[in-house]
Amino acid sequence: MNSTQTGLLAGLVLGAAGALGGFTAFLITVLVGAIGLVVGRVLDGELDLGELLGRGKDR
Repeated sequence: MNSTQTGLLAGLVLGAAGALGGFTAFLITVLVGAIGLVVGRVLDGELDLGELLGRGKDR
């Protein structure tokens, strides 16, 4: 299991644990899962936040 998968899994578990039920719980779980996915991709080196935010390596 790489960092992307671990980050997604951790985000989903935290979202499910923090949610109390209903559609709001679903939205919280999806949001926290997406955050975990992004963090995992950054740790794996598959996503460069500098390029995403418009900051190149030349600056």
